[in-house]
Amino acid sequence: MSMTEANSRTGEDVSPVAEVKSAMAGFMNDFKGFQSDIFERLQQQENKMSTMERKSAGMMRPALAATAEMEAPHQKAFDAYLRSGDDDALRGLELEGKALNTAVAGDGGYLVDPQTAETIQSVLASTASIRAIANVVQVEATSYDVLIDHSELGHGWANETSTVAETATPVIDRITIPLHELSALPKASQRLLDDSAFDIEAWLAARIGDKFARAEADAFVNGDGVDKPVGFMAHSTVANDSWSWDNLGYVATGADGDFVSGDAIIDLVYALGAQYRANGTFVMNSKTAGAVRKLKDGDGRFLWSDGLAAGEPARLLGYPVLIAEDMPDIGSDAFAIAFGDFNAGYTVAERPDLRVLRDPFSAKPHVLFYATKRVGGDVSDFAAIKLLKFGVS
Repeated sequence: MSMTEANSRTGEDVSPVAEVKSAMAGFMNDFKGFQSDIFERLQQQENKMSTMERKSAGMMRPALAATAEMEAPHQKAFDAYLRSGDDDALRGLELEGKALNTAVAGDGGYLVDPQTAETIQSVLASTASIRAIANVVQVEATSYDVLIDHSELGHGWANETSTVAETATPVIDRITIPLHELSALPKASQRLLDDSAFDIEAWLAARIGDKFARAEADAFVNGDGVDKPVGFMAHSTVANDSWSWDNLGYVATGADGDFVSGDAIIDLVYALGAQYRANGTFVMNSKTAGAVRKLKDGDGRFLWSDGLAAGEPARLLGYPVLIAEDMPDIGSDAFAIAFGDFNAGYTVAERPDLRVLRDPFSAKPHVLFYATKRVGGDVSDFAAIKLLKFGVS
């Protein structure tokens, strides 16, 4: 059987079926050409996108804070500075006044971004330090002055016709607390900083926070005031019966380096004025706390009681206990226990900003991070703190 002839005979019209077939064949050819062109363009676009993704992936770095987004300008600028020392973004960064109100210094020191500063402060607040119960103020000057009225105002009795005599006027005393520079110098290898899986902020905050917390805790208790805060234990002491301003009063246990009984702790509590006693707190180290926990009253009840809720401090005679490891151990004539209203009795003054200087040259191949903070502290009310002396008198 022969195939049907598609072409018309000479002088005859083309059949409708042949015309439709011819038109469809032309349309399919055009459509295939269009489809091929679209596919080629899509393939080219996909290749371009793949190339861009590979380039972007090679430059990715983690955010400085676990909760921060990479789009945050201060986080990206600080990340670039820590990893490579590129300070261009930091120089052009506008800091919001509510977070930090000190301008970027021109000598190479730069303010830590707000997220890092908050992390460090939380570490400091959670450590067992006098800071937790003291009066903490933030200043923008080189020192902080505390004005104390510790003298008595004179008075007298009179009737309606008698002449009123002049009485004594109280004297205001000024206590100046200078701010000293606290510093830390952790380091890391450049290879570690280049590792995209490494959380720089967590490492840096933990190192600086631990260093600052331990240094501050010791200075607030034992500091001698030479380039550091004055600790409350550094002041002169006198027996509480002969107490005077500029001294800390003490109560003796009656035994050299030991307790006679728990009565000495009761005497210590009531050596403090009633106006301070309501906010009183015991301060001692762990070894002393272990000895105090064994003391009982005349009825055999322990003077020490643990907190009833999680996070609540232990209590001694109903007053909270702060365990500060920088307090001295029980020993001959040692002042191993302090009791007082430390919010009134001790003031910590500090500047709100913290500076970080990146040094990639001094310890190659490591990078040093020189962090500084200015802080000071001193006794602001000598009547608000009393000591327990482990001595005969």
